[in-house]
Amino acid sequence: MLEQFAPEIWIASGPTVTAAAGFHYPTRMAVIRLTGGALFVWSPVALSDALGAAVDGLGEVRYLIAPNALHHTFLEEWRRAYPAARLYGAPGLRRQRKDLNFDGDLGDAASAEWADEIDQVVFGGNLITTEVVFFHRGSRTVLFTDLIQQFSPGWFRGWRALVARLDLMTSSEPAVPRKFRNAFVNRRLARVALRRILAWPAERVLMAHAPPVTSDGQAFIGRAFRWLRP
Repeated sequence: MLEQFAPEIWIASGPTVTAAAGFHYPTRMAVIRLTGGALFVWSPVALSDALGAAVDGLGEVRYLIAPNALHHTFLEEWRRAYPAARLYGAPGLRRQRKDLNFDGDLGDAASAEWADEIDQVVFGGNLITTEVVFFHRGSRTVLFTDLIQQFSPGWFRGWRALVARLDLMTSSEPAVPRKFRNAFVNRRLARVALRRILAWPAERVLMAHAPPVTSDGQAFIGRAFRWLRP
């Protein structure tokens, strides 16, 4: 259930979840092992005994990360399983999940707890969600959550397949869906974030809802967001 993706970073797939209008999405999480063995768990999926055992074999779960306001479904079960871990949420998530006790809000500056190994940027200006994008320096991996997606042509059926195609969710390469493009009402703010992301020497890109990109990651991100660049 847990496979190594790059040096000191592992990924795992979880169960399919149902979103608005009955659209089904696969789930993916990432675990980054920091120097000293602390684990940074990004976008946690459903926690099973097997997954928990595999994660425990890597080190100590220290940080639980909800990178946007859409990826929070499984936070409570991880919080119960790892009560000593610190929970961080994207801007606005604290108001949405008042049942959870957050230890901090994610911002443009990485927490001192992982700043030596992971960079982050708030990709703001979007009406649907504010997403925090991360860069693991050791593996040169950028982590996007929902802003870039790609599904196989047969993943959706019926009218949902048509909507997905028009929304660019089934393009030949992972792309920013049209709904997210149209929701960027503050493009100046979004371009500031994009410039910072494109400055990272990215080789790989992980996304929650698309196959991973394993080479030329910086060029890939540039193509995915060329519609946003001035």
